[in-house]
Order: sequence, then structure tokens, then C-alpha cells
Amino acid sequence: MAALQPKKMGLVGASSLVVANMVGTGVFLLPSSLASIGSISIYGWIISAIGASALGLVFAHLGMVEPQAGGPYAYARDHMGPFAAFQTNMLYWGANVIGNVAIAISVTGYLAVFFPILKSPWFANGCTAAVIWLFIWLNSRGAKTIGQFTSITTIAGILPIAFVGVLGWLWFKPEVFSAGWNPGSLPTHSAVAQSASIALWAFLGVESAAVSAGVIENPNRNVPLATIIGLVVATVIYVSCCTAIMGILPNDQLKNSAAPFADAARLMLGPWAAEVISVAAILKAAGALVGWILIVAQSAQAAATDGMFVRRFAVTNDHGMPTHNLVITGLLMTGLLVLTASPSIAKQFSIITNATVVLMALPYIYSVISMWRLNQTIELPRSRRRALLIAGLIACLYCVGVVVGQSDLLGRRALLVLLLTAPLYALMKRKP
Repeated sequence: MAALQPKKMGLVGASSLVVANMVGTGVFLLPSSLASIGSISIYGWIISAIGASALGLVFAHLGMVEPQAGGPYAYARDHMGPFAAFQTNMLYWGANVIGNVAIAISVTGYLAVFFPILKSPWFANGCTAAVIWLFIWLNSRGAKTIGQFTSITTIAGILPIAFVGVLGWLWFKPEVFSAGWNPGSLPTHSAVAQSASIALWAFLGVESAAVSAGVIENPNRNVPLATIIGLVVATVIYVSCCTAIMGILPNDQLKNSAAPFADAARLMLGPWAAEVISVAAILKAAGALVGWILIVAQSAQAAATDGMFVRRFAVTNDHGMPTHNLVITGLLMTGLLVLTASPSIAKQFSIITNATVVLMALPYIYSVISMWRLNQTIELPRSRRRALLIAGLIACLYCVGVVVGQSDLLGRRALLVLLLTAPLYALMKRKP
């Protein structure tokens, strides 16, 4: 009797995965992080949208021409060699493990609207740990279940968000927006660079469909379509919602808010609206966390299968999911949660997301280089080849700018992590 093949997700599930991963926490807590820079960060959003669009074109092309389970890792492996592949996996995996903690924290931040006891750091971290392990378990149930869950939570979460993003402009006050323009009196170029760097967090996940190609039906068609659909939807939501909210909430209130959308809804329509938005935020962030745990598992599984990572990360259950991989990831996320504990959810979120975007820069650059090398081996119209070259250059410049826009201390720590990948490669490399 033939073994049953694990069910895969279709275009709707793949598109929902991209949207869920991109619009997971950024739309809910990122306004608080950007408020420390001010509403001048609108310029940073524009630069981020351009950079993310370039990255989206890179991954859409890669997904159409050469869909690969493992995404950036697999492309680096095939077109740049084993060491670049190892670096990509370590940085991509590490960045996403860290980033997933931020997503779980955002769930707790909005749960605190209903359960004020969660404003206490001890109870908040306990709740966040429970959220992490709930969705580790859900991921063990298979890709089809994940696709269905992210589809439901994406729809349930985005509709109320769209309500605030559209109708919130009726409560938009230009004087509130301008009063919070540049509260730190930063030079314009510094403010724009910093905000564009922070805003990359909003666009992490543009590669989600490419990474998950192994569990998506008809990847040559569905991976590029899902990438483009997710990018367009996410960009519209981010720019509209975050700009509106900066004209509703005063800057001092916004930068300390653990639930900025709920606070804005409360000013707009009253306490009941804050509760509705909080439910939407919880659902949306839950869908994002489920999706990102899948991305982390798929990337590490592909590397482990190739002998570039711990062997246990490739062991799968009857649903085709790497259970040992998931459990180890859950343990690491719980440890990071404890290490980054802070009295302020907004501050804890900001610390984690800044570390994540710096680590993600190199895997993205390697993906661009892999695309260029792949294009040298296939037939392409000259105009398309030129367009992809330009898109790749823009994506690379944006990734470099992200690192430059962060603090010197964070840059030094990221360099240390990068240097450590060399001895780790020698220790961990084995034959598949």
C-alpha cells in the first residue's frame, strides 16, 4: 500500500503565508518603534517599499525559474558554494528565531488589552512562552493545516486593520502628525536611514513563498504569484495604516504604546473598537507566528538534509514536518525571551527587531548574487535581464543601508556573529 503524500498548500494558502508573515507584527507594534524617530519616518517607508519591491522581484524570479525548498539557503548552495550556503542558513535561521520571539511578544501586548495582569513582565513572559509552544505544536500538524490557519487569520486580521487604515484618515490631524515630525532633532539623512532600517522588519517575509516551495503546489506558478500578491497587499497596508496612526496618536503616547492600533481605535470610536482591533491583532500576529515558524523549520531542514546543519533538524513526522527541528527552535525562542526580558513590551520588541533586520541583510544579498549567477546560465530577453540586474542592485544597496542605519554596537555584534560562522562551518560540515 503506497504511503500517503503530505498535502501541500495552493496559491491562496501560499499568498496568505506571505501576507501573514509580512503583515504579522509590523503593522501592530512597528509604529511604536518608529515613533522614537518621528513621523519623518514616512520617507523611510518610501525607501523601504522600493527596496522591498526590488527584493520581491528577485524572489519572484527565482521562484518562477528555479523553485527551491529552503529559499535563500538553497540558492546560495547552488550558485555560491557550501560556505556561503552555511552562512546564509545560520544567519537566516538565527534572525528568524529571534524575530519569532518579537511576534510572540506582540500577541501578548494585545492580549494585555483584555488581561491587564499581562502588563507585569513576569506574567507577560509566561504568556509569551505559552504562545510560542502552542504554535510550535500547530506547526507539527502539517503544511495543509498551516495554510488553512494562516488563510483564516489573515482574512480575520486584515479586514479590521483595513478599517483603521481607511477610516482612520477621518480622525487624522495634521497638527499631531507635524508635532511628532522629528522629536529627536536628528539630521534628515540620519532619521531617514534609521527609519528605513527599522522598517525592513515590516517587509521581512517577502521570500516566504520561495523558502516554502517544497510544500507549495505547482511552485513554478504559485511561488512568484504569491510573492507579488503578498508584497503589494503588505505595502498598501503598511503605508496607509502607519501614516494614519501617526496623525491620530500624539508622539509621546505612540512611542510608549504596547498596542498602538488599539489605542488609536479607542480615540476614534471608544473602548469597544480597541477591543475589536486587539482581537484582530492577536489573530493576525498568531497567523504570522505560525507562518514564520514554518519558514525557520523549512530553511534549517533543507540545510540539515545537505549535511550543513544538525542532522536532527531534517527528521520529519508523518505529516512531513521536522518535529525535532521545531522543538529545538521552541526551546531557543523561550531562552531568548528570558534573555531579552524588559519592563516595556515596546522596548523589548524594538531590541529584538533591530537585531533581526541586521542579520537578514547578508542572506538577502546572497540571494541577489545567486539570481545573477543563475541568469548567466539561462536564456532571458535582454530587457528582462537588465531589469533584474537593476532590481538586484537596488536590493543590495537597501540591505547595506539597513546595516548602516543601525547603531555601531549592533553592527559590531553582527560582525562578530558573521566571523563566528567560519569556525562553525568547519565544526558542523559533514557529508549528507
